[in-house]
Amino acid sequence: MRKRPLRALVPALAASALFLAAGCSADPGQSSAAERTPDSGTSATATANSDQPLAVAAPATAATSTAVARPGTAGGKARKTSLKVKSYDSHTRRAVISTVSKGTSSPSPTGAPTPAGTATPGRTAVGDVIASAPAPGAPDGLLAKVTKVIGETADGTEVQTAPTTLDTLLGDDDAKGTVPVDPASFDVERLLPDVKVSWAKTGDIRSGPEGTKVPLGSLRVDVATKVATAEGAPASAAASVSGFVQVKPEVDFSYGGGSSTASNGSTAANGSGPGAAYLGVSGDWTSQWALKGRAAASTKPVRLPFAKLHADPVLQVGPIPVVVNLDLTCYFEISGDGNVTVDVEQDLKGDFKAGGTFGTAAGWTPVNESHMDSSPVRTSVTTAGSVKAALGAQATVGLYGAVGVTADLAPYLRGEAAGTVTATTPVGSEAKSDVAASGSWALYGGLDLSGTLQIQLAIFGTPVIQHAIPLGTLHREWKLADGKI
Repeated sequence: MRKRPLRALVPALAASALFLAAGCSADPGQSSAAERTPDSGTSATATANSDQPLAVAAPATAATSTAVARPGTAGGKARKTSLKVKSYDSHTRRAVISTVSKGTSSPSPTGAPTPAGTATPGRTAVGDVIASAPAPGAPDGLLAKVTKVIGETADGTEVQTAPTTLDTLLGDDDAKGTVPVDPASFDVERLLPDVKVSWAKTGDIRSGPEGTKVPLGSLRVDVATKVATAEGAPASAAASVSGFVQVKPEVDFSYGGGSSTASNGSTAANGSGPGAAYLGVSGDWTSQWALKGRAAASTKPVRLPFAKLHADPVLQVGPIPVVVNLDLTCYFEISGDGNVTVDVEQDLKGDFKAGGTFGTAAGWTPVNESHMDSSPVRTSVTTAGSVKAALGAQATVGLYGAVGVTADLAPYLRGEAAGTVTATTPVGSEAKSDVAASGSWALYGGLDLSGTLQIQLAIFGTPVIQHAIPLGTLHREWKLADGKI
């Protein structure tokens, strides 16, 4: 279970293979830069100063290095460093920065020797830009600029910070790729009693109920629950929903260096910024679910979340740890007139992609794609009326705690029936009643993919979005079965 409250969601679901990594050359001026940049004792080989794009991949270890840059100075490009965010206070924006000594001993502020491997005061200065993986007080990672050095403490150097943007670290570099999210990294909050979570990762490491088969790299959430029955329905029409959502989530990230000028001619506040950017979530999708009985419904959909999941995957963009915050909410949703009794089940497989892309000509524009194939397992509709039920996931993807994209993928079943039943009883004790029924019914599968681009996407260093931009709705529907009486 998560140790801190989940933020309100949004895929989501979020977002197909490992980021293609390109080589990252050393800064040709590293010998002189070592005297002018933070933490001069660390290697500058992670610094890129060539036409090669930055390597983008999942970090080799869970403990990724902090990156520090000093924009506007010679040799001030971002580089890995032994500096660490020891603590951070989100209310005051104060941080304590320390370093880990690499030798047998190093002097402390009082001159006494400090054992190797222990924290010593960090070497940081006003103007430094720090990017850190999740740290104490900064569970979503930290991207900040040092505005004041307050002083030394037993744990390191206390500094005042202010928000900043990724372009202050990435500059005119390029980076692009896709990184899968480790399914074991998700914190899970179960919102209904009978919810089971399963996953599988490399090394044949698996979690979940015995016998559950989950493809490598995938996360599966099973649910089975009763739902309210329509008023006046017989006991035999008890309503229930059951099934699973299985997703293999991936984070899509790209950055193209260059001046960011929007279509209206405005530029980023610092006069620089990327010429292109993209943030999104994608992945493979599988679901199998059933709706049975006569569910109470209304023309306005009623949504019931059954599981919330959160992960903070780290993308290693060259020397820079870019922290992505991914939230998923799995839910089912029912609407209709409460008159139809159904017994339906469908399998659904495919993929999806949702996000926002930036270009200097058009600014931020939405991206949404989904390709699904479905097959009915059971189909039965009785009585006249209509019903629609969805089993979907809402994803929110952001950077360093700033929500950027909200996407909602909702595969659904829709059933409708129309007809009449007439009965005629002739006069006479021996006459037989004549009962006739006529009508038609149909079942449809479909999916809706919708979402929003948020103002916080400006964290790339692009012009600020003045208001939330809808992704638009991708809508598809297909007939599963039909019949006549």
